[in-house]
Amino acid sequence: MTHQELVDLQGYVKFFVILVVFIVFYSYAYSIYKRDKSGERDFEKYSHLVHDDSINDEPLEKRKEKKEEDKKEI
Repeated sequence: MTHQELVDLQGYVKFFVILVVFIVFYSYAYSIYKRDKSGERDFEKYSHLVHDDSINDEPLEKRKEKKEEDKKEI
């Protein structure tokens, strides 16, 4: 391969890597938006965590017990 072919290949690889990263990022951002709008998860609570982070604060979400998780897997 000549130097010019390697440079062209490098350009194509960079373009497709950036395209894949762009698609993954916007898919994740859309999934967060969708979960927030549907009420599945309230991300406003997580944004307030920056200011209200103390050892005495209550957890944002309750943990599921191990038995409940095992039942759902079966």
